[in-house]
Amino acid sequence: MINLILFDDPTIRPDLLPFTFTRPVAGIRVGILTIAEKWEKRLGSVASFLTEPYLRAKYPCQTTTNNLYVNGAVCPTDELAERVQHLAPGEGLLSATGLLYALRTERAITDTTQLADAAQKTSTFAESIPTMRHLWSLIAANGNQIQADFELLTAGRQSQPITDPFTQCYAPENVFIESGATLKATILNATDGPIYIGKNAIVSEGSVIIGPFGLGEGAMVHYQSRIRSNTSIGPYCKAGGEIGNSIMFANSGKGHDGYLGDSVVGEWCNLGAGTNTSNLKNDYANVKLHSYVTGGLIDTGRKFCGLMMGDFTKAGIGTLFNTGTVTGVNVNVYGGGIQPKHIPSFSWGGATDGFVPYRIEKALQVAQEAFSRRDKAFDAVEEDILRAVYAQYQSA
Repeated sequence: MINLILFDDPTIRPDLLPFTFTRPVAGIRVGILTIAEKWEKRLGSVASFLTEPYLRAKYPCQTTTNNLYVNGAVCPTDELAERVQHLAPGEGLLSATGLLYALRTERAITDTTQLADAAQKTSTFAESIPTMRHLWSLIAANGNQIQADFELLTAGRQSQPITDPFTQCYAPENVFIESGATLKATILNATDGPIYIGKNAIVSEGSVIIGPFGLGEGAMVHYQSRIRSNTSIGPYCKAGGEIGNSIMFANSGKGHDGYLGDSVVGEWCNLGAGTNTSNLKNDYANVKLHSYVTGGLIDTGRKFCGLMMGDFTKAGIGTLFNTGTVTGVNVNVYGGGIQPKHIPSFSWGGATDGFVPYRIEKALQVAQEAFSRRDKAFDAVEEDILRAVYAQYQSA
């Protein structure tokens, strides 16, 4: 049996910060599933990860004598998955531009820089494959990935029926409801893309949802919410207000009114009531985002791009985020005015009064409380990851 290992491409991982501060590249959610879950379902295998040393206690790398190393930034298609499964020992698979998609080897490789040299021969996969190279790649690909994940998750299966007499469904053949999900007085419009409602999820009264849309297990859409197309709400998230073309990874909250557009929100985040994101500049110029690689701004090539929020970040009521804002990990932002386009990890404050460092012990206490609210344990492994990210921030 092939042993699946998803590796962080060293040329890509830095461009996906702040999300890769706290997870491997393949742990990123785009569409309904994370990239790791997409590969696991297609290959019928449980993945391990070749990632940064400080992440390995939570995301270990398990090696055997038949290892399949797969680029964690690549979203699989059926054709790519089939090709990867049939690689010969010692064979690497490259994209048309030379990006390493996969390598099958008997060697136990513990450093991503050694992967290319481990290939005794290579072949090329000419088809263009969705690859998450930049932060804005996630929102650009999300609609198509919802469609692909919907087909993967629902193939050969029967949706649970919609029993609520006050829920209106357009194109019901494009709607799939998992067991335990609850919908009340909801409008589902799947005419232009599928709608997936996960196990034990809740869609409350008066909400309007336009597909493509994915709602994860145990997640909730609050009453009278307006969910535009190409939106993914991950497991155990709470979503409210107006959301469009955005992703919430997992365990995060946006329970109140306010607009979240063309944005990505990590795990364990919370957006206070009335938080709004700008996703279009007044002069219609391309949006620029903070780059952790250069320390400056980089042109996304997109007219629409909102907020990129790292894990454990909180926004107070009425927070206004500028077009193309990037916040790091464990930021506490609040107060009046439009926030700066980049807020470093472990910052506390806002545009009006400025920012000060977020004390690590206080940050850990808040993280522990966030976990306990979801009946999860904040253990030493989680603490060590945040301390490692804090150390990077301190030395930056």
